[in-house]
Amino acid sequence: MTDNVLAIVMVFLGLFLIGGVFSLGKQGLKIGAAVCAFGAAMAITAGVLWW
Repeated sequence: MTDNVLAIVMVFLGLFLIGGVFSLGKQGLKIGAAVCAFGAAMAITAGVLWW
């Protein structure tokens, strides 16, 4: 049960970071958007593999 909760949290964190990518992209902060995109990809991948 705990593994599924952690996986859901990781996917949610990834989706939250995707929102940050759009926000930083609109502000013109491309380096910050790239860092958020990398973190989002890692978090979603971890959540999917953990499931």
